[in-house]
Amino acid sequence: MSNRHLPIGTRDEFGPRAIRKENLIQTISQQFIQAGFERVKPPLLEYRDVFKPLVVSGEQPYQMLDDAGESVVMRPDLTLPLARLLSTTSIVPPVQWWYVGDIFRVKKSLSGTYNQITQAGIELIGYRSLKAEWACLSEAGKICRTLGLTHLTLELSDAQFVPQILRTLQLNDAAADAFQTAFFAKELSTYQDLIAPLATNPLYPFLQQWPWLFGDSETIFAELKRLLPSNVITDRLAPLQQTVAFLKDQFPELRVTIDLTSRPPQSYYTGIFFHAYVDGGHQYLFSGGRYDKLLASFQQELLPAVGLAFDIDAVTDQLPNAPDQPLTFVYGLPSQWQAAAAMVATTPNARLCLVDTLAEAQAAATKQHANLIDLSPKEAIL
Repeated sequence: MSNRHLPIGTRDEFGPRAIRKENLIQTISQQFIQAGFERVKPPLLEYRDVFKPLVVSGEQPYQMLDDAGESVVMRPDLTLPLARLLSTTSIVPPVQWWYVGDIFRVKKSLSGTYNQITQAGIELIGYRSLKAEWACLSEAGKICRTLGLTHLTLELSDAQFVPQILRTLQLNDAAADAFQTAFFAKELSTYQDLIAPLATNPLYPFLQQWPWLFGDSETIFAELKRLLPSNVITDRLAPLQQTVAFLKDQFPELRVTIDLTSRPPQSYYTGIFFHAYVDGGHQYLFSGGRYDKLLASFQQELLPAVGLAFDIDAVTDQLPNAPDQPLTFVYGLPSQWQAAAAMVATTPNARLCLVDTLAEAQAAATKQHANLIDLSPKEAIL
């Protein structure tokens, strides 16, 4: 392979986009720090077994062998390493952590996506209260407001809604698996065949409408109130309703939708999960939710947890470039280094002109369409 090419799915970062991305990371980091979260930084390499609970269709981690022959991977996720950290140290929950770093996932060739993704997020571990979800959503909403991200849609769902309906229907395991497969795959003809024997069940009107229960939150809740028994509304949907009310009070500019037809991102999700996108966007700007089974792979004692992660690259692509400011070169003699550095520090978009002569400085400024500040003493005219 040519030493002039990059591996598929990678890219160099430079220029205005790299500046936008770095500024974004600083903005989000400062928000988390001001909110009282503690910094945590797991290593880039982990043993592959750390990520056993992670299921990402069509993607694989970069993996290699260490000197003991153990399989290690470049982390494809940042949540599970934090669970590993908590389970193998003397840290006593609850904890409120924030992180920023890259994850690596080998995706299919020609998918148009990158294998290296930068994330920034928070983890609240040890909190059962719905306030933990609200804290995550509040931080996300404040960050988006600071960044000027308008026309944002926040979609909420519940990982336990489908299992609760299936328990109410009292299906056997095989029938429940077939039902979930058809439902989540949007195989509507198969789904209709599966619900046909349930025509006399009180939930049948709901089952007929279920594949289309996504959209505006008020509309969906009204439909659910009409179609479902009141105990289901109270037991499973009350947290969603309360969260929608919280968001509309705190962030009235948000468009909040409900989707009760989507599969949870991972098997360890146990409650509300969410993601956000802008109109016309093809990627989620942030996502997260409750996963009280997070520590199941590391210890017997389970801990409640809620997390949020920003896709830094997706958010960067939504931000405008900073207004153009003309570049300014500052030229001086070696003896004027301190004065030139002071001039750079007080002049917008300025840099030292690292050439030896004024003629070279003038040529460099002309080539880059830059202004030139010349601090060198002028020769006396005789």
